[in-house]
Amino acid sequence: MKKYIYLFGVLLFVVIIILVNGAYVVDETQQTIITQFGNPIGQPKTKAGLYFKIPFIQDVHFFEKRLLEWDGDPNEIPTLKKKLIWVDTFARWRIVDPLKFYQSVHTEAEGQARLDDIIDSITREQISSHLLIDVVRNSNRKMAMESEELQKEVESSLEPVAIGREEMTRMILALAAKSMPNFGIELVDFRIKRVNYIERTREEVYGRMISERKRIAEKYRSEGEGTRAEIEGRREKELLRIQSEAYRQAQEIKGKADAEATQIYANAYNRDPEFYSFTQTLEIYRTTLKQNGKLIISTDSDFFKYLKSIRGNK
Repeated sequence: MKKYIYLFGVLLFVVIIILVNGAYVVDETQQTIITQFGNPIGQPKTKAGLYFKIPFIQDVHFFEKRLLEWDGDPNEIPTLKKKLIWVDTFARWRIVDPLKFYQSVHTEAEGQARLDDIIDSITREQISSHLLIDVVRNSNRKMAMESEELQKEVESSLEPVAIGREEMTRMILALAAKSMPNFGIELVDFRIKRVNYIERTREEVYGRMISERKRIAEKYRSEGEGTRAEIEGRREKELLRIQSEAYRQAQEIKGKADAEATQIYANAYNRDPEFYSFTQTLEIYRTTLKQNGKLIISTDSDFFKYLKSIRGNK
């Protein structure tokens, strides 16, 4: 009896080992192929479920069904006019034929390396065949700036866009995708992440930008000085006009006042000429005869007419 129990235990252990080693589960995000002694056999398993293989003889290789990331290394690439720039790219890809993928590149790491070779070479070829403006801009759309004049100057200094950045990325994607079926790969998307000048070129560009901004600033200063001179000229002209108008009005008022005073004097003289003459003579005495002053005049002058009459009365 013990012998049968021992035998049953051994058989159960063997069955469990066979089941553990022979059964495998494929989930929704995976796909698999079976290899026997290193050679693929059968069709890939792309649907989720429980599958079986021959234990210890066959091996299961799992591959991702979801989109995979490819992030290229920044490369120094010359444009058509030999301007060196740093270009950083990225892409998205997936394994659509796990059997062909295994036979050609074997692992995802090897697949990434193959993408490095293909995408980097095509990117370098396309950028080297086009101007920098095609890598930076998408179209010849006018740029919105604060000054229309500055906008015209900037646009006139830019070279026209031949294809644009979006079209270039589509071209690189199409060219790179052509060779991907050979590896069981589908290249889903490709983008240029970042474009920048190398240090030497960046310094030259910044220098040109600074000199251009200085020139524009000097132009604005010159226009401001011209406007200031124009405003000051108008101010001076307006000031002279106001002063002239004020002087004219002052002279008119003085003329009217003198005319009224003359009229008053004439009326006073007509009413009593003798009294008017007397008061005017006294006013002259007051203004001319100062204390300790000397006045040389003939005795028969009319200046002392009233003094003489006063002395004669005495």
